[in-house]
Amino acid sequence: MVGTMDDTKRQQRGNTRQRIQDVALALFAEQGYEKTSLREIAEGLEVTKAALYYHFKTKEEILVSIFEDLTQPITELIEWGRQQQPSLETKREILRRYHDALVEAAPFFRFMQENQATVKELRIGEMFRNRMLGMRDILMDPDAALIDQVRSVTAVFTMHAGMFALTDLPGTDEEKRQAVLEVATALITEAHQGTHTVAT
Repeated sequence: MVGTMDDTKRQQRGNTRQRIQDVALALFAEQGYEKTSLREIAEGLEVTKAALYYHFKTKEEILVSIFEDLTQPITELIEWGRQQQPSLETKREILRRYHDALVEAAPFFRFMQENQATVKELRIGEMFRNRMLGMRDILMDPDAALIDQVRSVTAVFTMHAGMFALTDLPGTDEEKRQAVLEVATALITEAHQGTHTVAT
């Protein structure tokens, strides 16, 4: 019975943490990170500021927790990619999985895109940079020609830019996402084939 009560408490804490993240991210996106206070987040949750403090002491703690939770699939993907042979099919699979992770975390990446100056000054700026370097390293052959290294890096940034820069183009969101994935895949394919040609 005690175990069941402990499980229930853990679940409640998890649910509260998720609610805090959801409300905070909505406010950050709507008002901007700098203009959002802990008091407003607490009011959005209909709890006291003290109750919010039980889970998070600062706005940055909330933002870091959102980043860590939403980018966990990317962290796992990087670890998986490091253990694979750098074949073309592996690189294409990495892009497919990365595409899915970006779609899942789209509201957060939209916030980061619209608050670049703020993000750069916060801890998540460095954390995000490290994730990008990790993605680069599992997609790029360090012995490739410079143009093929650029293609590999560009494939990653194409996927990010494509999430926000195509809103005025015709087509559904899904069609645009698939088009972006196709372009990124073409870049990584060309980079891999160029590397393969040089190697042989």
